[in-house]
Amino acid sequence: MSGETNPKPDARVDSFLEYLATEKGASGYTVRNYRQALLEFSGWYRESFDSSPTWKEMARDHFRSYLRSLGRRGLKRAAIQLRFSAIRSFYRFLIRRGEVESSPVRNISLPKPEKRLPRFLTSDQMTALLAAPLKDFQEKKANTEDAIDVVPFLRDAAFFETVYSCGLRISEVCGLQSENIFWGESLLRVRGKGKKERIVPIGEPALKSISAYWKALPFEPDGDLPVFYSHAKRGRAVYPALMQTRLKRYLAFAGLDPTLTPHKLRHSYATHLLDAGADLRSVQELLGHAHLVTTQVYTHLTTERLKKAYDSAHPRA
Repeated sequence: MSGETNPKPDARVDSFLEYLATEKGASGYTVRNYRQALLEFSGWYRESFDSSPTWKEMARDHFRSYLRSLGRRGLKRAAIQLRFSAIRSFYRFLIRRGEVESSPVRNISLPKPEKRLPRFLTSDQMTALLAAPLKDFQEKKANTEDAIDVVPFLRDAAFFETVYSCGLRISEVCGLQSENIFWGESLLRVRGKGKKERIVPIGEPALKSISAYWKALPFEPDGDLPVFYSHAKRGRAVYPALMQTRLKRYLAFAGLDPTLTPHKLRHSYATHLLDAGADLRSVQELLGHAHLVTTQVYTHLTTERLKKAYDSAHPRA
């Protein structure tokens, strides 16, 4: 997303971004994208009208012109949707503060996003990926006389087991605290988007992996300490960029596509549940989706797979 090199400060935008981060519990990724979207619009407005936008006085025609300019740039529909999502959220914020009475972007028709089915790993591919961290360690240990620290590999094995076992977002796993694990009940308390909490089951393989990782640490995490650490000492929790890099490593090690993101493990979780007969409402709750329509994309995916199986196997397909 392009933007100005030296954008002028805007107190209202700054207040909105602070509100997103603190009160709404938005991810750093969302805050960054919304900031860039609003700065980009401000830059376009200054180029077009030779002045900074006065948010209270903006009219629908301004945003229609902006929409046309995005179309001329050849932006994909999803990119346009993201920019207007930021603007809409910003105006909802201004309305709540009593600074404007209504939103000038209300009822502006945007191009519909492309229907893209989520990519996922098969069960066998997931098995290979989850085994990769410890196989990687064993291979490195066999090929060197130097001491290899097993802790990062144990952590990575436990981390990705947890992502897949519970269908979590990578940010949710990074934010897990030791007190969030209910060992006796095989449950996990997760804080998701908007600081909403949910309880999800966690499988025995994931619990065993976490236990093995903790035993290798020089201390035992408890209370509000993180479940996963960026280093093998009491301190900073893992963070998404680190685990994205580690995932690429293990995807390549397992002979899988290294461009797959951690979110694809979440897609795999949902797809495998539905393939095994789980009902859509249950999967919605497990994933922490606010709306069922968000979860329904996975039913399209499983339906497509059933069609392919039918076409290839039925004698009168």
